[in-house]
Amino acid sequence: MEVVKGPDNDLELKVMIDTYQTVLLRLCYLYLHDRQLAEDAVQETFIKAARALGGFRRDSSVKTWLTSIAIRTCCDMRRSFWFRHVDRRITPEMLPDAAQTVDEEDRALTMTVMQLPLKLRETVILYYYQDMNVNEIADMLGITQPTVSNRLRRAREKLRAELEGREP
Repeated sequence: MEVVKGPDNDLELKVMIDTYQTVLLRLCYLYLHDRQLAEDAVQETFIKAARALGGFRRDSSVKTWLTSIAIRTCCDMRRSFWFRHVDRRITPEMLPDAAQTVDEEDRALTMTVMQLPLKLRETVILYYYQDMNVNEIADMLGITQPTVSNRLRRAREKLRAELEGREP
């Protein structure tokens, strides 16, 4: 499928990159735990977006659309043979472009979020870190709204139990 290039598409893609590059980099980093892989995933996300821009129906926001592409790209990368055999440990200091220094309480919360199972972790990241609502998350992940709500509830319970030092 060939991308139809034109001044509008080029300008729209540039605006997308300028607006969402850092947000997507942080999201991809949270999924992949490696800055270079996250940068590759963001680049791949924008390549896929450029190819599909003409077919983007605007049923969702641009942020939702790009986040969905980024998540699928990260999941594809995580499924690769190479990725499964590499140690990926994350610390809050490794997160790119931190807005401020991380205090001990935030560090503990971030580390606990990163220990959640993938389905719970991605829901928490999208809801709390990407400021998406339940409807947008459900559309993006292809699940129902009650499933999103249930995952958020289970994640909160696990986080609370872990941070309070008891079994979930």
